[in-house]
Amino acid sequence: MQEALGMVETKGLIATIEAADAMVKSANVTLVGYEKIGAGFVTAIVR
Repeated sequence: MQEALGMVETKGLIATIEAADAMVKSANVTLVGYEKIGAGFVTAIVR
């Protein structure tokens, strides 16, 4: 099976945590990390 990389970008850290939590709980994914982009935007990366 091939692996895919998913990203979600939100405004604010709390929204990123909520989105990553929903992804991890609803699908067979692992949180790889997150990155602060600037101007309040944060990207969560899952595999």
